[in-house]
Amino acid sequence: MDNRPIGVFDSGLGGLTAVREILNIMPQENVVYFGDTGRVPYGTRSRETILKYAAQDMAFLRSKDVKLVIAACGTVSSVAGALGDALPVPYTGVVRPTALASCLATRNGKIGVIGTTATIRSGSYRRAIHALDKHLSVFEQDCPLFVPLVENDFYHPDNPVPRLVAERYLAPLKQAGVDTLIMGCTHYPLLRETIQQVMGPQVVLIDSGRETAACAMELLRKENALCESGETGRCSFFVSDSTEGFSKAASLFLDRDVTDNVSYIDIVEFAEAHAKTTESEA
Repeated sequence: MDNRPIGVFDSGLGGLTAVREILNIMPQENVVYFGDTGRVPYGTRSRETILKYAAQDMAFLRSKDVKLVIAACGTVSSVAGALGDALPVPYTGVVRPTALASCLATRNGKIGVIGTTATIRSGSYRRAIHALDKHLSVFEQDCPLFVPLVENDFYHPDNPVPRLVAERYLAPLKQAGVDTLIMGCTHYPLLRETIQQVMGPQVVLIDSGRETAACAMELLRKENALCESGETGRCSFFVSDSTEGFSKAASLFLDRDVTDNVSYIDIVEFAEAHAKTTESEA
């Protein structure tokens, strides 16, 4: 047993979809979440910038003595997975578990993938799917406006704006006849109802947050590192911008008041101090 927390990070609040699923299936676990709200979105950044941000985010979580790191971010999982694999604690991104779920779900062999521009450009989901079954057809579409819509509270299904955007982005995937659609960014499940309405009830939506949480539980079980059962875990949240807006969104999304558990961290200042400490120790 290991009562240290699980570390989760994302560019903003999208990673809360993974936290929600973690709390559903492992309510005894403690969670430390870092949302890099001051630098969101990652999906339009260069590869070099994404690697730098991801390394800083991971270092911050490691400073909290986490037992597992989850990159609850499709962009980081697609571009910076090697950084996570080099960590001294278990790590998972969202790509591998989500790709596996899509392969198991498809009936006609046509899988759609939506994600940030960086995720789609990387081809990570396509490679992961073909590594499992090279005969499957993969159709990819970047949706750069989805993250800003979610971050600015424009994700409710009765709002016409996300519906119009979704219809534009998803048209090629509907035309291709996909029967399974990977929501390859942890922000996207917040748009689930709108995406389902546009794609139709016959299309299976794969929630990257849900699949990643299930993968995390299996990793911890293999390491015999699950928390002792019986008590409800604690959650701590850190953001690199205003805590107020995040607290409100997180409280609504997780259906619990997190206001007193959200703190601001200057991630750039932390990264600089961490680099100096690492250099002096070397």
